[in-house]
Amino acid sequence: MTAFYPAFLDLRGRRCVVLGGDSEAEHKVIRLRDAGAHVVVVSPGVTSAVREFAFSNSIEWIRRRYRNGDLKGAFLAIASPDVRSVNPEIWEEAEEEKVLLNAMDDTAHCHFIAPAIHQKGDITVAVSTAGKAPAFAVRLRDAIAHRLSIEDAELVDLLGELREEVRRRLPNFGVRKALWYRMVDSEAIEHLREGNAAGARAHLLDIISETCVRRERTVGVAGMHD
Repeated sequence: MTAFYPAFLDLRGRRCVVLGGDSEAEHKVIRLRDAGAHVVVVSPGVTSAVREFAFSNSIEWIRRRYRNGDLKGAFLAIASPDVRSVNPEIWEEAEEEKVLLNAMDDTAHCHFIAPAIHQKGDITVAVSTAGKAPAFAVRLRDAIAHRLSIEDAELVDLLGELREEVRRRLPNFGVRKALWYRMVDSEAIEHLREGNAAGARAHLLDIISETCVRRERTVGVAGMHD
């Protein structure tokens, strides 16, 4: 059984340090940058893409090898295979500074595992094998990604737009939870596949209204028996 707890982190504005300048580091830099993190790369050399990010000031590049103190003030850090020889030192600093560390291909020096990721709109699929078989995680991710469509992402957007209205009209969490599953399993996705976004929205609003009416009747009947 895995000892890792899956979670999605809000990294906007947080200092995230990438140690190393190889292609694996580049991949992590892109992910962190896209998540809105303040990315700091520590490496004497980097890929051309990372160099362009640095020249455009979208990341910070410290052109030298890792030194103790580089993780100070960081929220998390990622050590690429490029710096594996100093992973024990990096781990020691991460422990001291309470920084979450992922040392790639070195689970003994990891506080967290970076999963295989696929994104479609606001849908994010993340698959992990607890660091045991990253290539298998990629294959599983691809299999799931193959089943996702742009209409799935559109449905997520539509449900997000209705979220506050549902919360306002149905304060009971249990009732809302049941409603969300009903909406997700409804024919709204079929309307979207037909290019009928207005029809999908109307269908979901009908389900919300029907649930609210049923809820009001239930509460009213209960009140009559009090």
